[in-house]
Amino acid sequence: MDALDHKCPACGAVLKFSPKDQKWSCEYCGSKFTLEELQKYKNASSADQNQKTKVEKSEKVEEMDVYRCNSCGAEIVADSNTTATFCVYCGNTAILKERIQNSRVPDAIIPFQKVKEDAVLAFKQLVKHKPLVPQSFKSKKNIEKITGIYIPFWAYDFNVDGTVEFHATDIHTWSDSRNRYTKTDQFSVVCEGSMHYDRVLADASSRFPDELMDSLEPFSYSDLKEYNHAFLSGFLSEKYDVLESVAVDRAKDRTLNTSVSLLQGQVHHQNSSVRKNGLSLKQTDLNYILLPVFMVNIKYRDKMYTFAMNGQTGKIVGELPYGVKEIILWSFGIFLACFLVCILLYVGGII
Repeated sequence: MDALDHKCPACGAVLKFSPKDQKWSCEYCGSKFTLEELQKYKNASSADQNQKTKVEKSEKVEEMDVYRCNSCGAEIVADSNTTATFCVYCGNTAILKERIQNSRVPDAIIPFQKVKEDAVLAFKQLVKHKPLVPQSFKSKKNIEKITGIYIPFWAYDFNVDGTVEFHATDIHTWSDSRNRYTKTDQFSVVCEGSMHYDRVLADASSRFPDELMDSLEPFSYSDLKEYNHAFLSGFLSEKYDVLESVAVDRAKDRTLNTSVSLLQGQVHHQNSSVRKNGLSLKQTDLNYILLPVFMVNIKYRDKMYTFAMNGQTGKIVGELPYGVKEIILWSFGIFLACFLVCILLYVGGII
């Protein structure tokens, strides 16, 4: 399909999207193109094509490449430039050619603003001054596996209206020469509010931990673009496998919890707790969007540790393990240092 070809109009080589200048660059002849220029050469989806695809979402969409990992079975959507890669979930190299059918095309995308070098540097800084982290987390081989991937999200718009009743208290203490006194004042506070939320996110892929994806927020929607296949050039992309009707429950919970917190912030007392929640929520819109994430998985002692960086803001999240060998060596080093100090003090007659 022309929409996925992404060939350089000048020399015919493969084009890749450059986050630094938000253009498509040719590594062979040095040419750079804007999205409008690619559309002119029919190397990217046109606005009419995108609109037609959105209207006919129940029909077969434009074909895209996909590979399935022989080890863990993960399915990753990639553009036609991808011929060989490694699995970002388990680290094994495998690629198969298939076609995705009857899948909804994203409505919008936030293109990568950071490059792989930014992600590599951030990960190195994360483990730099942590001597107990296993050496496998510091090896160049593993660090270089960091890959840019577009993660699917459902983005919901909500209206929230209603009241929340809080039980609030103020506690005052004082004392005199004989006694100490405590006075507790109790209040019933009712807060009423009407709020609108744009694009509340819910991870649309079951392969990524929801908590990890939540922690990558916030994303700035000022960089949100109408979806075009050309943005996938040079990156991997995962398709959704969690239906919007399932993910909406998480989005509703996040929205209602935020609404309660905002109203609770208007309770000007020392302590407060929810007594009665009378908020109602109504969904007003839904969008399917792709968001940029750099990711690497490193296996240690039969457990996979995932690290991710927001490809727009540079925020990095992940869990670091303690290495058994590193703990033993570090403990032995401390013991040896203390022992030598004691010997020196004893020889010097100090102890």
